[in-house]
Amino acid sequence: MKRNFKRVLGSAAAALLLLCFLGGCGKERNSLEKIKDLEFTVLAEENIPEELKKVIEEKKEMPFKLTYQDNGFLYICIGYGKQEGGGYSITADQLYLTENAIYVDTTLIGPDPAGEGTERKNAPSCPMIVLKTEFIDKPVVFD
Repeated sequence: MKRNFKRVLGSAAAALLLLCFLGGCGKERNSLEKIKDLEFTVLAEENIPEELKKVIEEKKEMPFKLTYQDNGFLYICIGYGKQEGGGYSITADQLYLTENAIYVDTTLIGPDPAGEGTERKNAPSCPMIVLKTEFIDKPVVFD
């Protein structure tokens, strides 16, 4: 009788130990893994909050990256500094959420080499983009 009890107790202990080890084998989420893409709006200058416009105006001559939070929205601003000509555009390639941060990636696209609008191309410009999205309390990483 004692022998059966020890055998059952030993089997139960082994099973419990095995469960403890297997419980630690769960999939761990990578902190850089994309959870979801974030919806955003690219703002026209007239839709940028006044306080943010003032900050952008001060910084626009040099490249900058900044965030601004207001009324439940997060504004992500990227400026490429003073360029010798006009005709530049900026694409928002990605805006997504990970476990630890919000990631944003933009690309500056140069003027059209075909020469359309040369009067604007000769004037210096300060290309920048402002993305508006829902406020999420995480740091923003600019790629």
